[in-house]
Amino acid sequence: MNALNSVLIEGNLVRDPESRDLPTGTQVCNFSLASDRFYKQNEILEREVSYFDVEAWSRLAQNCATNLKKGRGVRVVGRLRQDRWTDPDGRARSRVKIVAEHVEFKPVFKKPETAESAAETAAQPQAVKEREEEAEAVF
Repeated sequence: MNALNSVLIEGNLVRDPESRDLPTGTQVCNFSLASDRFYKQNEILEREVSYFDVEAWSRLAQNCATNLKKGRGVRVVGRLRQDRWTDPDGRARSRVKIVAEHVEFKPVFKKPETAESAAETAAQPQAVKEREEEAEAVF
């Protein structure tokens, strides 16, 4: 009989995911996310941040590698797995990570434009055109 081992966590990626293909052809994607917890202590709102390593496999790994970037919000459903090894100094080491079984990508929201960012956006096409003309002149 299997014991219950299930986790559901929401958070934001703290860095871009890393993906690799194993010699068997299976793809694995690793990413880390931060999850906030807010609580009151002495009438002051406190914030506690926890960081979790997540591992996705096969098709789910492909989707994560394609769609996830640093800062993107996700909801991960999976199980916990403990890796154990002995380091070169002979010390026993371990790490617990989440093996994803389902990943939901939260929508990406654009930040509201300010007057400054609107002016920067309007100036970008001209700057891109100037760089393209410079590149053509080099060749």
